[in-house]
Amino acid sequence: MLEEVERWLSRRSWAAADRPLDRLTTARAKDPHRASVSVVLPALNEEATVGAIVAEIRRELMEKVRLVDELVVIDSGSTDGTAAAAREAGARVVHRDVILPRIPAVPGKGEVLWRSLLVTSGEIVCFIDADLRDFSADFVSGTVGPLLTDPGVQFVKAMYDRPLGESAGQGGRVTELMARPLLNLHWPQLAGFVQPLGGEYAVRRSLLERLPFPTGYGVELGLLVDALHTVGLDALAQVDVGVRRHRHQDGRALGRMAATIYRTAQLRLSRGHLVRPEITQFERGENGFEPLTYPVDTVERPPMAEVAEYLSRHAA
Repeated sequence: MLEEVERWLSRRSWAAADRPLDRLTTARAKDPHRASVSVVLPALNEEATVGAIVAEIRRELMEKVRLVDELVVIDSGSTDGTAAAAREAGARVVHRDVILPRIPAVPGKGEVLWRSLLVTSGEIVCFIDADLRDFSADFVSGTVGPLLTDPGVQFVKAMYDRPLGESAGQGGRVTELMARPLLNLHWPQLAGFVQPLGGEYAVRRSLLERLPFPTGYGVELGLLVDALHTVGLDALAQVDVGVRRHRHQDGRALGRMAATIYRTAQLRLSRGHLVRPEITQFERGENGFEPLTYPVDTVERPPMAEVAEYLSRHAA
């Protein structure tokens, strides 16, 4: 590990308990506008979990204390009761397709995160995945905390244990098999991030609006790499929030995620085009193994600061 990264780990890695809520609310009160916080949950068919997450954030961070100003669920085309569950629990729900209708939406998590900037107003934006179980408000307060107390920090990732079923530390398979090797080999300054692909992180809007957004699962890697090049390692940080439990995907889905993440890295290394942006996987059928081919996400949205509707909204 680079000496620079070892120093960074000692300076920019914390635990959520290092910043208790009373300290955060005091810091926020000094400049409510610059410390305004929007929490965004991208959601696709998460009826089983989204309501509990929204309820926890509202109760702990909007009612007991005033840390979060707005809580928005962006529905990415759910066919279950996701929107109703989120709304009933107290979130504002916005469908992906009504945001920036001039640009037709494409499927993907990054697409939803990018569009969320147009329907939120907080100077700090905190993203939380909507499939988490046993959710703790520490995921929000922990990642937002350094942004409220340290003006030099601009981007904070959550870090946590990721059990796979009853096996401790066996989650995060794409992280260990794809993302971590890529980062260590090509962006060694980012080798200190425990969960580089984690979906829980908080970022200053002034940085987010300057970054391009991969529209699919490569969004977390893309934002982290681009933030490093935009503001430097010392502006990035991570906070330990405990344990993350969520729905796990099967091996083929993970393979598609890994291909998308590799493509995101490849684009940043070369800024060129893949010859064949597809991945073929195999499934045993009646006649033996059958090939299944899927496209690899190849679309990126431009920095929001280049979108006319966003500029006019913030100029008003």
